[in-house]
Amino acid sequence: MDLLKKQYSNTSHQLLLSVAEQMKLPLLQIARQAELGVMGVENNYTTIQTLAENSLHLLDGYSLSLQLAHQYGYQFVTESVSVAAVLYDANQQLQSLAKLYDVQLELNIGGKYGPVIANRKALESAIVGLASALIEVIPAQMNSNCSTLHLATHRCRYGIVAGVYASVPGLSREALRKGRKLYGLSRQPLVGISHSSGTGIFVADSIFRAMKLNLHVSRHRRLYGLGVVLSPSSQLALV
Repeated sequence: MDLLKKQYSNTSHQLLLSVAEQMKLPLLQIARQAELGVMGVENNYTTIQTLAENSLHLLDGYSLSLQLAHQYGYQFVTESVSVAAVLYDANQQLQSLAKLYDVQLELNIGGKYGPVIANRKALESAIVGLASALIEVIPAQMNSNCSTLHLATHRCRYGIVAGVYASVPGLSREALRKGRKLYGLSRQPLVGISHSSGTGIFVADSIFRAMKLNLHVSRHRRLYGLGVVLSPSSQLALV
């Protein structure tokens, strides 16, 4: 038990360092935009609001991952959840950030699937974290003027997959495995994928682990991305 507590403490410490590192850039950008505002540059207030909101989403996700892991001050409830509804709400949250990075968002709902068992708030927070990290990556990776991130779901033999997908070179199981080892220790743990800390991915990973789910690299319509397999709800299986 002491060993498990020590391992969890180390993981939480690494995640905190990663979150702190990730927060530096938006805070610097906010400071710069505020300075430009004094100088009369237009549209900087929208940028400030978007960066601030994204930073708050990241902090909320980190806080939620700790609450779920400890089940402290938060009742860990699983329920029948519509993946399509979660992806739709996540898409709405991400609109301003995507616009800031000139990335288009697309919803790809692969079929009329029944509900899954999940914690809705946690699932949505994790999807937003994954998408936020890739939105920051796509413009640097893509040569096209039409960079698109897909929030998608499809069926696999193990259940229903929910994830985010894009044409991002270097996104692989090996890159994710190495990133998990390096996060909290390196400023750029996702070597070959992201020039930043990619903290949204690791916050999502922490949330999924608290939910006993495994974040993995998956494929959707010839695109690679990050997703999680969710179990269909047995409560409504016969309805």
